[in-house]
Amino acid sequence: AGVKEDSYNVLDLAEYTKNRPWWRKIFSPSSGSSTEKYNVATQLMIGGVTGWCTGFIFQKVGKVAATAVGGGFFLLQIANHTGYIKVDWKLVERDVNKAKQQLKFHSSGNKMSPEVKSRMDEVIIFLKKNVILTGGFAGGFLLGMVS
Repeated sequence: AGVKEDSYNVLDLAEYTKNRPWWRKIFSPSSGSSTEKYNVATQLMIGGVTGWCTGFIFQKVGKVAATAVGGGFFLLQIANHTGYIKVDWKLVERDVNKAKQQLKFHSSGNKMSPEVKSRMDEVIIFLKKNVILTGGFAGGFLLGMVS
């Protein structure tokens, strides 16, 4: 029986895209600002469309989550009232008080950890560099929430 050898061509995607100007323009690791890549209208359109999609999805997921939480709470109340479950209210009160104390402790310090502060600084720098894109996203998000 003869053995058939197949030859395969392997495409190295990283090498292929290095020489493509459109790829560098879109995904260049050195560009931190979209203002260098796109004009104002394009930035507003990209921000607006992604914002609207995010807002629309957020609204739908929010409705489902609210229904699930409300329905779950309603079912728990029915189960508690009919005697299927018994709630230890003293334990609930103790845990709520413990959580309140921890919140007071953490909010009195007003200190952010260094890693959170560095991430916040990165986000603020990104927002400042991409004001038009961010504005379009915010507007689109609000439109998506109401549609």
